Amino acid sequence: MQTKHKLASIGLALAISFGAATSFAQVMVGGAQMLPTKDIIDNAVNSKDHTTLVAAVKAAGLVDTLKSAGPFTVFAPTNAAFAALPAGTVDTLLKPENKATLSGILTYHVVSGKMDAAALTKAIMAGNGKATFKTVAGGTLTATAVKSVVMVTDEKGGAAKVTIADVYQSNGVIHVVDKVLLPK
Repeated sequence: MQTKHKLASIGLALAISFGAATSFAQVMVGGAQMLPTKDIIDNAVNSKDHTTLVAAVKAAGLVDTLKSAGPFTVFAPTNAAFAALPAGTVDTLLKPENKATLSGILTYHVVSGKMDAAALTKAIMAGNGKATFKTVAGGTLTATAVKSVVMVTDEKGGAAKVTIADVYQSNGVIHVVDKVLLPK
């Protein structure tokens, strides 16, 4: 019974913390207003916090995919998240000969469908504190909540915190994360 009470408390805290973002209000990310009428790419290129991600998406040849109808849920790592990778990793991944590897890492951050904060919270609650999602790359991400913070964990055990939730796009939703998630 205490577990149910704890989960209900987490659900309420998540609803409160995500509540302001779930109203399709225009959200600022990286100093730019994210417009729900624009697609994932058209918004991302304006965020000064996502220049590395945009460069990686271009190098991987995923621009057309992320401009398509979707819907997609993207866990979007910031420049700081990419900078935290071992030295030289990003430069190596951006090389043409590593396009397949880069594409695999980027599509590991994408889930088919629109999983906004309300849907994530519902899935976490239904899973007794944990929800798993198949990525476009074929891997699995696990979402959990600690108090009002949603954490997304990769298959290697690396965990990213959702720092900005519910950045609505015309073709899905972005959740900004503070780490790069890595497939097995």
